[in-house]
Amino acid sequence: MNSYRNYRWENIDLRDRAALGACFDRYRPDGVINLAAETHVDRSIFEPGVFVETNILGTFNLLEEFRRLNCDPKKSRFLQVSTDEVFGSTNGAVLFDENTPYRPNSPYAATKAAADHLVRAYHQTYALNTVITNSGNNFGPYQFLEKLIPLTIYRALLNQSIPLYGDGQNIRDWLYVEDHCRAIEKAYASGRPGATYNISGQNEITNIDLVKQICRIMDVILGGGPREKLISFVTDRPGHDRRYALDSSLAQKELDWRAEFPFDINLRRTVKWYIDHRSWMEKAADSRFQDYYRRQYSGEILPLKEFKP
Repeated sequence: MNSYRNYRWENIDLRDRAALGACFDRYRPDGVINLAAETHVDRSIFEPGVFVETNILGTFNLLEEFRRLNCDPKKSRFLQVSTDEVFGSTNGAVLFDENTPYRPNSPYAATKAAADHLVRAYHQTYALNTVITNSGNNFGPYQFLEKLIPLTIYRALLNQSIPLYGDGQNIRDWLYVEDHCRAIEKAYASGRPGATYNISGQNEITNIDLVKQICRIMDVILGGGPREKLISFVTDRPGHDRRYALDSSLAQKELDWRAEFPFDINLRRTVKWYIDHRSWMEKAADSRFQDYYRRQYSGEILPLKEFKP
């Protein structure tokens, strides 16, 4: 964990103000990049209180401790990493830009929206140097199994049904994780104080088409199939937004950033990573995940080790 000279790991609950304050006193950081959050919409429907505590109170605690250091706005910065879900759902050809009103439709989205508003308020009220980024759906290695792409791969490896909400026509804008990391780096280094930037991979695709594409990739890599026959439509979740779509032209103009990784290539790379790291998936599919899956989809999952390709 501590193999890098400029890196230290502190395992702290953001809701614990005293522990967080002690950490700030130890290191006296001149910047904060807040990626900490409860993130999964499905979980927020079952456990909204945890999302309120972590995403809102946790962000408030970070802002307060950062402000307590009397940070020089010319030398310090607080970067809030947020989501396109704060904007709600869009239809037709409409894209969300930085002036789109917030209309969150899930407890997760509402807590992220509240955190964003706190960050903006601290810039306006206390002159903190803040920047907010709103990104599309991330994908890549090490993503939790509850997310759509790794869950699809995991279920397909088990040769078990792949759950898909509603009619599968919900549209998401996918962003490869390394592109997102570059955007965060640029926003932190050169974003305007108080600005918000949309970070889009410009890879809109329906959930059903994405899942089918993953199945076809696995058919090529592993043989057999077609794995598309495993897709099973389940009752749609409450407040399920139909489409997210971001206009990232401001980030392109002011940050000189644009997505560089081709979606199809990196989707194949991501699928291959999970196939090659089945032991990691086995560990990730712990009892908590299994309890979540049974509660969410009313189904059973088998340990990956029991699957023989």
